[in-house]
Amino acid sequence: MRFGKYLKDKISIFLASVFFLLSLFLFFFAFKVEADLFFVTLFLFLLFLTFCFTVEYIKKKSFYDELYQKVESLDKAYLILEMIEKPSFYEGELLYQVLYTINKSMNENVQSHEEKMLSFKEYIEMWIHEVKIPISSLLLRFHNQKTKLDKRCIEELKKIEDAVEQVLYYERSENATKDYLIKKVPLDKVIKSVALKNKDYLLENKMNLYVSNVQFQVYTDSKWLEFILNQIVNNSIKYRREGIDSYIQIEAKEEKDEITLVIFDNGIGILESDISQVFNQSFTGYNGRMRQKATGMGLFIAKRMCKNLGHTITIESKVNEYTKVYITFSKNKFYEVV
Repeated sequence: MRFGKYLKDKISIFLASVFFLLSLFLFFFAFKVEADLFFVTLFLFLLFLTFCFTVEYIKKKSFYDELYQKVESLDKAYLILEMIEKPSFYEGELLYQVLYTINKSMNENVQSHEEKMLSFKEYIEMWIHEVKIPISSLLLRFHNQKTKLDKRCIEELKKIEDAVEQVLYYERSENATKDYLIKKVPLDKVIKSVALKNKDYLLENKMNLYVSNVQFQVYTDSKWLEFILNQIVNNSIKYRREGIDSYIQIEAKEEKDEITLVIFDNGIGILESDISQVFNQSFTGYNGRMRQKATGMGLFIAKRMCKNLGHTITIESKVNEYTKVYITFSKNKFYEVV
């Protein structure tokens, strides 16, 4: 709170004081009051006025400076009422009451919005589970009828199934604590499940999958890790290079405090300018725009899930040569079963 601006705000009081002093001077002059009495009166009046302004300024400055500093320091500024005491001057009390009313109204609106969002999310999750049943049923039926038409239908149904699953895991990743179980998981078992799930997709696109040195146990949630690997494998298939023997190589390496899973493919690669953004929500990059197959959500969800699970995920790539995805599992952290 600046003293100059405070005085400027009190200009009307200063003008009234000047008018009062002039009136007093004329009154003393009319009654021929001695000059000494006039100057003493003037001095006492100015002293009183200065004292009143100074006390009021100090009181208000203390309150407003504290209010401003705490608002600046808070990540959630709307919590400011929890951090300040109710002021002792009337103007501050009015401000405090206004802030309280605004905060109460905002909390009620936020609570109403959260309830609506929770209800919508629960409905979406229920709908996803319902729609997955007929999709799985159709996939099973098409698998039992080996025709060219069936293969095309299987591929399209697989895309629908992956998209539906992506929505489900996106919703779950926002509320991770209620839907994961961290324990020791055989890495080779998870990779085998991913391979079986993508078997037809790999064969259809004439792409080989090589797996080696993955006989490790890692602390993770098997269901979530399977989804993460599935997103990476799908990307490898989606962005394969035409005219060469395309393949995916999955292997793991153990170091002192961690195990790193490496997923390598010899696909079209990622531009250097896109590497830093591939985990951003809805980012499709040059490859996604050229092939028009990307939503930009798969790696975003994978990154969020890895963070929730305590893993790290990074990408290394070179255009028209390769892409490597690294998922690192820590061995020396304490994990709770939730």
